[in-house]
Amino acid sequence: MRIVATSLLLLMALVFIGALQLEAQHPAWGYVVAFSEAALVGGLADWFAVTALFRHPLGLPIPHTAIIPNNKDRIATTMAGFLRSNFLIPKVMARRMRNMNVAAAAGRFLIREHEGDAVGESAMRLGLSSLFADVMESLDNDKLGGIVKSALRQQLTTLQIAPLLGQILKASIADGRHRPLIDSFILWGARTLEANEHLIRDMVHEKANTIMRWTGLDDRLANGVVDGLYKLLTEVADDPEHPLREKVEEGLATLADDLINDPKMHQRVADIKAEVISNPAMGRWIDGLWERGRTALLTAARDPDRSLSGQFSQSLEQVGDALMQEGELQIQVNRFARRTLVGVATRYGDQIVRLISETVRGWDTRTLTARVEGAVGRDLQFIRINGTLVGGLVGLTIHGILQLAKSF
Repeated sequence: MRIVATSLLLLMALVFIGALQLEAQHPAWGYVVAFSEAALVGGLADWFAVTALFRHPLGLPIPHTAIIPNNKDRIATTMAGFLRSNFLIPKVMARRMRNMNVAAAAGRFLIREHEGDAVGESAMRLGLSSLFADVMESLDNDKLGGIVKSALRQQLTTLQIAPLLGQILKASIADGRHRPLIDSFILWGARTLEANEHLIRDMVHEKANTIMRWTGLDDRLANGVVDGLYKLLTEVADDPEHPLREKVEEGLATLADDLINDPKMHQRVADIKAEVISNPAMGRWIDGLWERGRTALLTAARDPDRSLSGQFSQSLEQVGDALMQEGELQIQVNRFARRTLVGVATRYGDQIVRLISETVRGWDTRTLTARVEGAVGRDLQFIRINGTLVGGLVGLTIHGILQLAKSF
């Protein structure tokens, strides 16, 4: 676009020079001279204005040029203050997110990414992805990682796991999705029994008295126990209405109800969760989760089309469809997103603002200029093109008015 804008400016210069040579031959050339002259002035003025944002025009230290590089620190402070006062206030975030359907928006995004965009939208997505990757890499990994991991630990600490597990178990029982789990458990029991028959026989043999051993009754008893267990497992596996299955389902239903409503069960689950979170292994897992997540984000940002291909893309489409169609799921996801973001703003708002400000301040002027110009430069070149054409039309209009005035 810079080449197009500059070429148009040079074309106007050539037309102006040529029209000046022919102006005396016919009055119509006066209109061409007026158009090209005004277009040349308008194009040069807008070239100067656009260039002055990012650098000194022609390398000359003209006052009030190279605006962005010379005001880098002020831009960082203003950007950080704008985010803090307009986005990272808990009440503001809660109010703005109350009417936002984050789940549906995420679903539409995932489905659109799977189906593919138009060429222009794809190019814009690639540019934004590259800018996002640059920003991610420039941020202090230790500071940003500390914020993310602290937020994750805090969310895990405050999250009520017991009701969530109860709702999942209850929904699974209602849909019959627990039955394959029971079948797998029965199969596991049969394999375990087969692998440990000798332990049962040894146990019966040790508990039997001398007379039973002498008469061989211990072996017959052991065979009876083993055969009885095999028969029970076979009957339970073959009969979907077996009483033992009903007992298991009753137990699962009771467990689901306790997880949802029983305060004592809530406390037991919370105690287990606290022990898991305080375990050093959990800390290492969270550290690894952050590193893998950051690497995955950077990989996806650098090559979004490749990362959203194949089976992974199909999985994302299914997730997106569920987020758009399931009303109950949308409510849960939106509530979680709202609480999470408000919590992050409350606890880490100042740290996030400080991180952004320090990051922008740490950029060298060339990096800042390249990133800002790369993000909006195409539109700035359109300003030059429009300035050239609009200037020409204004010049043409003024020349026409003057000629009309002379005729009177």
